[in-house]
Amino acid sequence: MMRYVLSIDQSTQGTKAVLFSADGRLVAKTARPHRQIIHDNGFVEHDGEEILANVLAVIREVVELAGVEPEEVACLGISNQRETCIAWDRRTGLPLYNAIVWQCSRAKDICAQMEADDPHIAQRVLELSGMNLSPYFSAGKMAWLVRNVPAVADAAERGTLALGTMDSWVLFALSEEHAFATEPSNASRTQLLDITTGAWSEELCAAFGVPMDALATLMPSDATFGHTTAGGLFAQPIPICGMLGDSQAALMGQGCVQPGQVKATYGTGSSIMMQAGSDLVRSKNGLVTSLGWEFCGQRSYVLEGNINYTGAVVSWMKDDARLIYDPGDAEACARRANPADRAYFVPAFTGLGAPYWDDEATAILTGVTRTTGHDEIVKAGLESIAYQIGDVVDAMRADTGLDVSELRVDGGPTANGYLMQFQSDVTRVGVSVSSVAELSAAGAAYVAGHAAGVYDDNAIFNQIERRTFTPQMEDVRREVLLSGWKAAVAQAMCH
Repeated sequence: MMRYVLSIDQSTQGTKAVLFSADGRLVAKTARPHRQIIHDNGFVEHDGEEILANVLAVIREVVELAGVEPEEVACLGISNQRETCIAWDRRTGLPLYNAIVWQCSRAKDICAQMEADDPHIAQRVLELSGMNLSPYFSAGKMAWLVRNVPAVADAAERGTLALGTMDSWVLFALSEEHAFATEPSNASRTQLLDITTGAWSEELCAAFGVPMDALATLMPSDATFGHTTAGGLFAQPIPICGMLGDSQAALMGQGCVQPGQVKATYGTGSSIMMQAGSDLVRSKNGLVTSLGWEFCGQRSYVLEGNINYTGAVVSWMKDDARLIYDPGDAEACARRANPADRAYFVPAFTGLGAPYWDDEATAILTGVTRTTGHDEIVKAGLESIAYQIGDVVDAMRADTGLDVSELRVDGGPTANGYLMQFQSDVTRVGVSVSSVAELSAAGAAYVAGHAAGVYDDNAIFNQIERRTFTPQMEDVRREVLLSGWKAAVAQAMCH
């Protein structure tokens, strides 16, 4: 009998089910979107029950689409949007409020009040969690739920409250055991985990006012978390034996398991993540330290830099500036442009992310001369993506002392050959474009399949084909270009 591994990728925009074969091939995938609930005050939420219904629907659909028998599915892995969190009652199994999405900044005032009450709290949060005090992470969102939703406060008083990230919610709802658990990659992004010990921090929970007994049980990323029939699809419950947050899952899917290996996902923004190995590395250059996973009994750390605007630069050039009619036009414009033009574009539309972290920075087009025209501006927009990612890679080099020889990349903009070559040139590394788009699902599938004995150490990774770009630019020209970029960034941060 054939054996298949099922992976759920519960992301910000929707939920995918992806089925992989025993040799690591992607066999079939299905997806369903869910509503983006955006309030007038900017609060962003998801309906937890809608998401669960979609999870069950896409599981059934992908098995039917693949034409496999349910009994051929060996196990299930889960990848999920990080930082998004939800409160539910462990007794009834029902949500007490909508899930608060990672993009939502409703906890901004809570974080500000914590700093006002204790001028040392931000440094202490950074020391314990590896991350700057921010409403972006789950802790502030959980604190908001406890303070502002009476049903949540009541459940906390009764001792039936569950506060979890989306992996925990999907696991609880899917599993026959109603298991309430999580693992290091998700737990470390709550800002409630002590990344040195790998355990929930009493000090951080007290600082945010989050009850520790409402948090999920911590387990290794490749644990058997529970078993599921997926709403009766599987006559015999299959194990849920792999969970990872989506960025770490993509790192695993890219095969970045050795220290110094780096992946970059080009989406609206970008997550650039380095596998740092078993030793905790604290960034001194504007990056975030998180746990990558606990896999095969080994804890792994990662360094991460998040950039606000990468692929969104192309969208801005198309939809707002109307410089191009289609994203594919950008490459032709860049190739036609005068290569000696000195224009730079810094896309700080809402400030700059890693490694600068300047919320007040503004977007700027600078270095404009008489040679600067339409094509040159488009070229500057494309090149800004590569420069920003290069800045994060340089910060990773500085923090770790590790040599970065390859950047493994994925996402829509990687189809742009000009951008990929320029990325290789300015970072001085080979850029490898993955043939597999569903890397978060692939990473979760690999962990689950490995735990279930379906995969060996090379499955899935061996199925990925790569298109490679190598540095072609002379060092002198690279240094001139990078010097101009740094000057442009300094102008954007002049406020």
